[in-house]
Amino acid sequence: MTVKTGKVRWSYVWIALATFPLVGNAQNFPAKSIRVVVPLAAGGVGDVFARVVAQKLSENFGQAVVIDNRPGANNIVGTEAVAKSPPDGYTLLLAGTTLTINPSLYPNLSYDPIRDFAPLTLVATTPLILVVHPSLPAKSAKELIALARARPGQLFYGSAGNGSTLHLAGEMLNTMAGVKLVHVPYKGVTGALSDLLAGQISIMFPGAPIALPQAQAGRLRALATSGAKRTAAAPQIPTLSEAGVAGYEGSVWYGMLAPAGTPLAVVNRLHSELIKIVQSAEIRDRWAALGADPTYNNTPEEYAAYIKSSLLRWGKVVRDSGAKAD
Repeated sequence: MTVKTGKVRWSYVWIALATFPLVGNAQNFPAKSIRVVVPLAAGGVGDVFARVVAQKLSENFGQAVVIDNRPGANNIVGTEAVAKSPPDGYTLLLAGTTLTINPSLYPNLSYDPIRDFAPLTLVATTPLILVVHPSLPAKSAKELIALARARPGQLFYGSAGNGSTLHLAGEMLNTMAGVKLVHVPYKGVTGALSDLLAGQISIMFPGAPIALPQAQAGRLRALATSGAKRTAAAPQIPTLSEAGVAGYEGSVWYGMLAPAGTPLAVVNRLHSELIKIVQSAEIRDRWAALGADPTYNNTPEEYAAYIKSSLLRWGKVVRDSGAKAD
């Protein structure tokens, strides 16, 4: 009996020794610079979110927080790099909606959005805006849906490519509203927007930073937003859910994650600092200028649940539409 007790005591010693470095690192975190991987090219809205948050983290932590742009393969390149990074809190990922779309489009991904990451918090959401060319006889989303039902297969909407958020937003509308808008994929937003402005296509779901200036100039008509609630950037525009497509929710979201296995104390420290940043008046104003809403989660677990619900929502849209990646 004495020998067994001794073995139990030694096991506790080994556990304590094994976990001591993690506890120590968490208490001193951060002791060096932090890298934020952005799986997007520099200059876009997501990149701006990452740079603003990184600057504020640097100020709060007193350590450099550097941006590492790693675009490619529909965000897969940068996301994979973080999934394979040491789980110490010094490599973070600015994730977006594609994190929860890609598993349905690419069945052989080398990472899992749930298993391989430690969620921290959302930092921003930006709705897509349902816009139409002014020549289309629809002054509201309800009128557009009625027109689409009367003319199935005759109205065309553009997107940034097969499997893009803009594509799937239209497919979600097809499914939930019982209409048959015809998808026209482009190689990027610019080509689709050019043809929409020229009247070659009638409908599009661009992000707020692109849609709102065009609508304000009268070149496009904004009918509804894709968010669960109205956006502060354009509170006069109703949501699609308000327009009669109950439960429609297709906002583009951005959030921060760490590699799975990051010590809980480090996760909690990062979460605490991030939500303080997102709650600030400065961020509210800067996000509004980008057509976005500051968004955060009260706990990392809440963000994990959000990611799971996003996976289910977009996975259903991909399956229902038969969407394939370019």
